[in-house]
Parts: sequence; C-alpha cells; structure tokens
Amino acid sequence: MKRQVLSQLTKWKNSPYRKPLILKGVRQVGKTWILKEFARKYYKNMAYFNFDENMEYQDFFNSTKDIDRILQNLILASGQSIEKGNTLIIFDEIQACPNALNTLKYFFENANEYHVACAGSLLGIALSKPSSFPVGSVDFLNLYPMSFSEFLPANGDANLAGYLDSIDKLEPIPSAFFNPLCEKLKMYYVSGGMPEPLMRWTQERDVEAMQNALMNILNAYERDFAKYPEPGQHRKISAIWRSMPSQLSRENKKFLFKLAKEGARAREYEDALQWLLDTDLVCKVYRSTRPGLPISAYDDLSAFKLYMVDIGLLRRLALLSPSVFGEGNRLFTAFKGALSENFVLQSLRPLFEAVPRYWSSDNPRYEVDFLIQRDNDIFPVEVKAEQNTTSKSLKKFKEKYGDQVKLRIRFSLDNLKLDGDVLNIPLFLVDQSDRLIKLALEEAV
Repeated sequence: MKRQVLSQLTKWKNSPYRKPLILKGVRQVGKTWILKEFARKYYKNMAYFNFDENMEYQDFFNSTKDIDRILQNLILASGQSIEKGNTLIIFDEIQACPNALNTLKYFFENANEYHVACAGSLLGIALSKPSSFPVGSVDFLNLYPMSFSEFLPANGDANLAGYLDSIDKLEPIPSAFFNPLCEKLKMYYVSGGMPEPLMRWTQERDVEAMQNALMNILNAYERDFAKYPEPGQHRKISAIWRSMPSQLSRENKKFLFKLAKEGARAREYEDALQWLLDTDLVCKVYRSTRPGLPISAYDDLSAFKLYMVDIGLLRRLALLSPSVFGEGNRLFTAFKGALSENFVLQSLRPLFEAVPRYWSSDNPRYEVDFLIQRDNDIFPVEVKAEQNTTSKSLKKFKEKYGDQVKLRIRFSLDNLKLDGDVLNIPLFLVDQSDRLIKLALEEAV
C-alpha cells in the first residue's frame, strides 16, 4: 500500500529546520507501519523502541536527560545500532513514557543530528497534558485513514487513480471512467480507509475478514475508553461514541447530548467528548455565523456537529451490512446521506489547514453542510448523495453574502462541471478539491 504521507516525511527528513517528529493519528491507522516503511526506503537502518511492549526502556529516561547516555543504554539493551543521520530512531507508544516525550526537547536542542520520529495510539491524550509537551521542540504530522485516491491503487485500479490525477479541465468525465469510479467509491464506503480492513478487501476480497477487522478496531477503541483515569467516565465516552450513527441520521445533524443518554447535560459529558476529540476519533465541526476570516473567529460554540474519523468504522458501528453495496445508490443515501457527509469531511480535512465549519439559518431553515477556508477565501459546500442537485441553501447563502462568495461547491453524483459560480464535483473527486477549486477560480477570472 502506498501512502501519500511518505512525501511529507521525506520533506521532514531533508529540512534544514528538522525537529523530532510526532506522528499523530488514531489507533490502527498505520503509524508504526509508515514509519518503518519510511526508514526502510530512506535510511540505512532504523532503531525501533516500543515503550509499551518493553517497559524497561522507560527507565533510561527517568534518571537523566543526557541524550548520549540514553542512546547508549538503548543500544546496549536492544542490540540495535544508531548512526547520526543514517538511522531513523522510532519511539513507539511514546505516551507510555512521559519522560521520553519530554526528552524530545533535548534531542532538538543538544542532539539534532539524530533523526527521531514518534508515534502512539493515545498520543493525543498525552499531548493534552502541558507537563509532558515539549513546546516548540517538535514537528507534527497527521496520519489520516487512507483516502479514496490511495484506495484505488491498493484495489488494483492504478489506472483510475492516474486518470483522476490527470484531470486539468472542468469538463464532464467520460462514462468509461465515471461509472467504474462510482462503483469503486461504493467499495470504499464499505471498507473505509483503515489499513487492515481495507487490505482484507482489496487483497483478499474477504468480506467477513473485513467486517471482523473493522469490529476489532471498534472493540480496541472501547478498551481504550476504559483507560480514562476517572471512574465512570469511560461509560460517558462510550455513550457518545455509540450515539454517532443516531446523531448523523437526523435531518438536522447538530450534536445532541441527550442522544447519547436521556437527560444528559453538556457539562456532565464535556470531558468525555474532549477525550474523543483529543484522540481524533471524532471531529467537531462548529456552526459558523458568517463567512468571515479567519473562519474560527465566527464559531458559534454552542452548536456543532460530530463526524467519525473513518467512513468504514461509521458503517460498521451503524451495523449497515456490506450487502447494501449491491443496492444501487443506497450506500450514498444511507441514513439521510450521513455516510456521504462523513466521507466528504474525512477527505477535506487533510487538504485544508482549517477544520471545515457549517452554516445554517432559521425561519425558514437553510443549511450549508460545510464552509471551507482556502487561503483567504471562504467557500460554501453542499453534499448531495444523489444526482438530484437542487441547492436551495447554496442559493440562499449567495443571496445573503453576495460578493463575499467567489465560488459555491457541490459534491454529488452529477458529473464534473462549472455552472456559473457553482462547481459540481463528483464525490469520487473530493481528494482533488483543492486543485479543482483553483481551476474554477482561474476560469472565472
């Protein structure tokens, strides 16, 4: 499996401003695999240390901050060799050793000739504690589930992936490409982008194994919830997590705590929700009051939606059978288009620095699914799960904010086209959104 993050890792390796790297991402998204693959391809060797499997390694960081002494102890204990600049030192499950996390500061200040990369399944929780965070001394990189563009080559469809990359005009996609891409997208909706379930499908075509792999991941997350230090809190985390399908199945997808547990109040569950946010298992999308810059300045903190990290996990948690794959476009429209919305957000997050927002108004009710900030522009986005692409909310948004809106974007099963200031992007092209928006803006000039 080829991951596009490798290009970002090579930039980190070659940067004159390189700092120890923290690779963030949810459990089983492939952090360890990608770091080992990176070391195999671009370094003479690697030195791998897992602080959860080998707890004795933690002792070397508890008594000293001297990097040479720490490395000498690690080399003697593990039998691995470390060469300056030629070895990638991987600290895995680093959240299990807060002193190792803190020592990254001294790697940067006193021994930056060593290349250090770190990962951990609950790293977001550790980083939320100021005492263990080496401020200003590390680089960050996020690893997301595999995108649809990464899914295609893994599924044996490198030709389709190559075609998507080659699109340089906003014109309809021929049926010879359009129809197969829609079918492949259904497959992705079923498997999702987590590497193991995706591999079970793309390499083995084993639906049962894919289903089991997804359930194993969900069960692993439930076990992680129990690691919350305060008694009883894990039940609240689990309640929010399990409510995600019902939250997203509503016409108005604004998050409601009472759907997690009847009578639940925000102040009682906000710590549990923050735990899920810190681990990146869910993404919070705030309601925006207007399309201003920066987009975060106009957040309505009392209203937000939650989406899951991966569409395959959402489908599995919702107990939606893979057999729906053969039922026309039902996958795209399942529980009021929730899978499609989750897919779009999941695909947009790696493309734009700011997390998307959404916009709504009352009396009458209009809602734009997402607002994205690209450079110094805000673009309204609507997600349509079918070919019926009437966009009353996009029209209302344009009427309300006029000249502030250079381009309106619609993701649907319609073909690629630019109709005035409305850019229709087929759902299978979401990964190419940034490039397609650029083409549309250039054409409008």
